[in-house]
Amino acid sequence: MQILRSHAPRILLILALAAMGGLLAAAMVPAEARAVTEQLTGFPDSDAPSHLARPLVLGVLCFIPALMAAVYSLGSIFDRYLLRQFFGIFGICLSALLLIWLLLDLSDNIGDFRDSRNALATMGGYYLDSLPAVLMLLLPYSLLLSVLYVLGKLSGNREIVACIQSGRGILRLTLPLVAMGMLFTLFCLGLNYHWAPYAEGGKDRLLDGVRNEEASEARHVIYRNPAYGRLWVIGAFPPDYERGAALRDVEVTTTDAEHRVVSRHYASHARWERESRRWIFENGVTVAFTPGEPPVFERSQGPLVIDGWPETPWQLIKPGLSPAELGIPDLNSWLAIHRNYPSSADPKPYMTQWHYRWALPFACLITVLLATPLAIHFSRRGAGGNVFMAVALSALMILASSVILAFGEAGLLRPAVAAWLPNTVFALLALYLFHRRLSGRPIRHALRKVLPAGS
Repeated sequence: MQILRSHAPRILLILALAAMGGLLAAAMVPAEARAVTEQLTGFPDSDAPSHLARPLVLGVLCFIPALMAAVYSLGSIFDRYLLRQFFGIFGICLSALLLIWLLLDLSDNIGDFRDSRNALATMGGYYLDSLPAVLMLLLPYSLLLSVLYVLGKLSGNREIVACIQSGRGILRLTLPLVAMGMLFTLFCLGLNYHWAPYAEGGKDRLLDGVRNEEASEARHVIYRNPAYGRLWVIGAFPPDYERGAALRDVEVTTTDAEHRVVSRHYASHARWERESRRWIFENGVTVAFTPGEPPVFERSQGPLVIDGWPETPWQLIKPGLSPAELGIPDLNSWLAIHRNYPSSADPKPYMTQWHYRWALPFACLITVLLATPLAIHFSRRGAGGNVFMAVALSALMILASSVILAFGEAGLLRPAVAAWLPNTVFALLALYLFHRRLSGRPIRHALRKVLPAGS
C-alpha cells in the first residue's frame, strides 16, 4: 500500500494522459478513416495499404504523451528530476519559438487576414492547419536549446560531478534525454507520414480563398497518357476535386499510333463522375483532324459526355503536385503509377522526398545526441565554446540536408543517399563526441580544426 501511495501521482499522470489521448483519438481517428474511405472510393488507383494505415498512425500519435509519462515514471529519482528540468525548459523554448514564428508569419499575412470576412476564424483555421508542419520545423531547435540549458545548468552546479562520483556514468545519466529524443523522433515520424507535408500545401490554398482568388491544389498541369495517346492540359484543380468538383480550363489532345493529332477537346470545366466513371465536359468544343483536310470545329449544345476514358482526377493531378507537399501514401501512389507509365514525369524528386519523409524525423534524435556531450562540462571556464559548437553543428546539419536534398532531386545523387547522408554523417559525429566525453578526452580539441571559432 505504501508503494502504491508513493507511485500514485505518476500512475495518475499516465492515466490522465492516456485518457486525453483516447478522447483525442476518438475525435480524430474516425474522421481520418472516413477521409481514407473517400480517397479509396474515388481514386481506386491510390496505394490502399499506406492510406489505410493513416488512422492507425494518427491513433498512435495521440498516445505518445502517455508513453512519455510512462518512461518518466519508470526512471529513478534523478531521472525524474532531470526530465522535470528538461520538460520545463522545453515548454518555454517551444512556446517562444512558436511565438516568434507566429509573429513573423503574421506580419507577412496580416493584410490578407484583415480583408477576410471573419479574420479571427480565418487566422485560427490557417494556423491550426499549419501546426503539423510548424512542429516538424521547430522541434529539433527546441530539443537542442533544452538539452544545452539543462545539462549546462547541472554541470555548472556540479550536480553531474556528484552523480559520477556516486557511480552513475555519463551514458546512464543522459539516457532519459536520449529516450525523449527517440520518442520525439517517433512523434515526428507520425506527423511526417501524411499530415505535415499536407499542411505545407494547405496554407497556400487557404490564403487563395482569403484573397478571393480561386483556390487550387495545382495549376497548369500537363499529364501524358502514352497508352491511349492522350495529352491533358488542365488550368487548375479546385481543392475539392476529390469530391467531384470540376477541373478548370481543360484541353485534351488525342493522337494515333503514328503520333498524328486525331482530335482535341476544349472545355471551361471538366467533371469526373465516380459512379459511372464518365467525363463530362462543359462549354466544350471538339476539333477533329483529318490528314490533308482542314480541322472541323464542333461546339457541344450541352455537356459533352465521354465514356471509356480510364483517367481519373487523381492521376491527372500527379505531375502538378509538389513532391515536398506529399506524404508517404500519396508518394507511394505516385510512384506506383509511374512504374506503369515511366515517361509521365521525372521520378527522382518524388523518390528523394519519399526517403526524406523517413529521414527527416531523425533530426530530433541526432540533435539530442549532438547536444548532450557538448552541453556537459567540468572546467570552471564555462561551456560557451561547446554551446556554440552544438548550435553550429545543428545548423550545419539542417543546411546540409537542404543542399544535399536538392542534389538528389536533380539526379546528382541517388535518392536514398541524398536523404540519409546528412543524418548518417552527423550521427557518426555525435557518437564520436559521446565516445570522447565517456573516455574523458576534451571535445574542444577534437573540433578545433572543424570550428576554430569555438575553440
